[in-house]
Amino acid sequence: MTLAAATDLVSATDVASVTNLATATNEHLANLSNTLIYSSMAVYTLAFLAYIAEWTFGSRSKIGRTAAALTGVGAKKADAPAVTVQNAGGTTVLERPKVVVRAASGSRDVPDGPGAHGGDEQGDLYGRIAVSLTVLAFLVELSGVIARAASVERAPWGNMYEFNITFSTVAVGVYLTLLLLKKNVRWLGLFLVTTVLLDLGIAVTVLYTASDQLVPALHSYWLYIHVSTAIICGAVFYVGAVGTLLYLFKDSYENKLATGGKPGAFATSVMERLPASANLDKFSYRVNAAVFPLWTFTIIAGAIWAESAWGRYWGWDPKETWAFITWVAYACYLHARATAGWKGRKAAYLALIAFGCWLFNYYGVNIFVGGKHSYAGV
Repeated sequence: MTLAAATDLVSATDVASVTNLATATNEHLANLSNTLIYSSMAVYTLAFLAYIAEWTFGSRSKIGRTAAALTGVGAKKADAPAVTVQNAGGTTVLERPKVVVRAASGSRDVPDGPGAHGGDEQGDLYGRIAVSLTVLAFLVELSGVIARAASVERAPWGNMYEFNITFSTVAVGVYLTLLLLKKNVRWLGLFLVTTVLLDLGIAVTVLYTASDQLVPALHSYWLYIHVSTAIICGAVFYVGAVGTLLYLFKDSYENKLATGGKPGAFATSVMERLPASANLDKFSYRVNAAVFPLWTFTIIAGAIWAESAWGRYWGWDPKETWAFITWVAYACYLHARATAGWKGRKAAYLALIAFGCWLFNYYGVNIFVGGKHSYAGV
């Protein structure tokens, strides 16, 4: 064997060794990602049980809920009215304080509920444990998403499985960010964690796709821009949808009380601890309005990417069409909110229809409708 031939053989062996090592490393990272995702589901389950305990112990504390409402819990501390004591002929008279609310002008004079813990000390403890577990689960799931990205050496949203695990991570991140900003949203925890567990359960059982490389059309920096903003928008729209749904329940509860009705014990226990319907409505509107410009940018970025990949900005592909329908639905909702006759329940129904369009754009189009956006099966 000549020296040149020997050198070529050694070089080929080295390349094969490096390739095999890289493949083994990627497989190890993919397995690590799967382990972390399953681990996050276990921690989310513990958080779910802690949130259940918070609501359960909170339901016992009717006195705590009443006292919290009267002293302005849920409003700013400085706004809470003090109880005044007057002496009249040796008799102490407790003057009922005025209730301070943050409801919109012209709405019912209803205070925010004290929260899921209902003013119960043990319920509050379980609530804080639940939030801590949610933070831990979020970090574990985020590590799983990062490991998945490392295993495929690209952004971790090339198929529905990757989109699902990233979407649920961002949704929890939005919730934790609102808590960090001192917003009164801990009541959202149980509903959020329940949905995240369902989302991850579907991801690992129905939508799971092994790590693989992208088709050539997706090899673009626009993948990071367009898809990342779509995920963020979806997570925020989800938070707004939960707020809207709870607004409808709370509004019905308040309407029943206002007309002399008597809701059931379970409905009363849950609804009394939520924010006032006016504040739930305001919360949902602000969340949707804040993210709507980003959704507009997402559609524009997708059009620019489509021109780069397929030579046209818009082709009425099913995914493009439903993205536009979703944009129109949210635009109608925001316009309705700015119109005096469309505030409240009518606008809330529009918001839920708009979120339904977003859900169909993701699940329905991807699973049941083919198009240029269909890659790697699910």
